[in-house]
Amino acid sequence: MRVGSFVLAAQFPGQGEGEALHRAVRSAEVAEEAGLDAVWLAEHHFVPYGTCPSAVTLAALLLGRTRRLRVGTAVSVLPTVHPVALGEQAALLHLTSGGRFSLGLGRGGPWVDLEVFGAGLEAYESGFPESLDLLMRWLREPSVAADGERFRFREVPVVPRPSEGLDEAEGPEVVVACTSPASVRLAAERGLPMLLGMHIGDEEKAEMVALWRSHARACGRPARELHGAGHVSAGVCQIADRRTDAAETLLKAMPGWLRQGLEAHVTVDGRERRMRDPLAYTELLCGLHPVGTPRLCADRLAATSERTGISRFALLVEGSGDLAATEENVRRLGAEVLPRLA
Repeated sequence: MRVGSFVLAAQFPGQGEGEALHRAVRSAEVAEEAGLDAVWLAEHHFVPYGTCPSAVTLAALLLGRTRRLRVGTAVSVLPTVHPVALGEQAALLHLTSGGRFSLGLGRGGPWVDLEVFGAGLEAYESGFPESLDLLMRWLREPSVAADGERFRFREVPVVPRPSEGLDEAEGPEVVVACTSPASVRLAAERGLPMLLGMHIGDEEKAEMVALWRSHARACGRPARELHGAGHVSAGVCQIADRRTDAAETLLKAMPGWLRQGLEAHVTVDGRERRMRDPLAYTELLCGLHPVGTPRLCADRLAATSERTGISRFALLVEGSGDLAATEENVRRLGAEVLPRLA
């Protein structure tokens, strides 16, 4: 089992953006010290829900500060960037880190980001497959041309080639965030593993894995992809000597962050959006994920892995909103939970 942290650089009420980013960087450094497998970095624009606007940039910093830890984006929002530009950055990080970079991709949402970056709503609603395929070709082929609906350009060489100098001939790992049957099928058709969100439980994740596997098989994907797909399950982790104390920590801090963070999202086309009740959502997360004693957390992770077939985790560890408490949470995850999963 491979357990990593999920870092949003969340800005809690009363905190500055620099404080949130410092906590994000420090929690990743402690994750390596504590023996975690990876750190996954979220990307958001114009909202305090997450203050990191470029997951690949933060990944570059953390890859430079660590020596063993895998660093991934969760996710780079593909509709708001040019696939070739992101592909070049991914190749650079893959090569210079010795293969420790993972590129997580997602559609994002129908937010004002699409207006600011000039992508338009169509890039979100229908352009993701074209962008994904162009990006994958950039990461796998020596030269690339494009003649699609959104991207058209003459053939150009791929520099640097992700396969140069490393044994991993296919370049950096690519993971796709999936939230619907359509996105599951899209990932399965391309043989790409999924990142599944923390808002859903084991049963729904198991159904998505089963759909991915059946659709990948129907598309003729090779058996090694079917059995070796490294899907990632996102969740929340808060450790304490008593479960009530762990839950109380999150119930005190997370609703305020969720309320101000989610309310700040603005849709690009004025469509109405329903926001989850922050307290009820925090209670849901406490029930779904490893929140409690080290033994409970280990048992919850093992149960999720058994039910879903997923053995990789990206766990939100900054739910307290406090730097010292976050560092302690990460250290306890490494020292008291991981050995129980060995």
